[in-house]
Amino acid sequence: MKKYLLSVVLLVAVSISAKAQFDVGVKGGVNFSNINADQLNKSTKTGYQAGVFLRVGSAFYIQPEAYVASTGGDFNSSNNGADYSASVRFTTLNVPLLLGHEFGTSSTNFRVMVGPVYSYNLSKNESFSQNFNNAYHDFGNYNNSTLGYQVGAGVDFAGLTADLRYEGGLSKLNPNYGQRANIWSVSIGFKIL
Repeated sequence: MKKYLLSVVLLVAVSISAKAQFDVGVKGGVNFSNINADQLNKSTKTGYQAGVFLRVGSAFYIQPEAYVASTGGDFNSSNNGADYSASVRFTTLNVPLLLGHEFGTSSTNFRVMVGPVYSYNLSKNESFSQNFNNAYHDFGNYNNSTLGYQVGAGVDFAGLTADLRYEGGLSKLNPNYGQRANIWSVSIGFKIL
């Protein structure tokens, strides 16, 4: 997998002309995340994201990023009169590698993008009711890192940039309960170079 990803990155880099445009910037925004889990109701948690990006290219571009984000989910279920509830929040380091296409004028560009994202859990905060712990004793055995994908659209106006993205999980947070993260994010950035 790493060899294929590296080959795609090199192919895109070679196809971009020697006069490639470089943009470096900072970004921040809000996340709306939930975690799918087998046989449990879920609800959305609101979090944040903040980090940096590099965009190389003009019409077709590659955009690596690194940002810290807060994501998670709430779970509940009722069975035989007992209520089960749980909540988990992660602080993650996310590293997406996006391939995109932009179109528009020199001052206003519209963009579409897609690519993989690697997420590493920096910290975890969880609270499980006693009923939940008794029924799902290994529910919180989360993997330290996951692989996902992002797809989205954005707009650039002068030095400002705004994105709307969806992130889905390719690997599971916890394979025992089929837990995968689903995240919608809205971010605003500033090009500093």
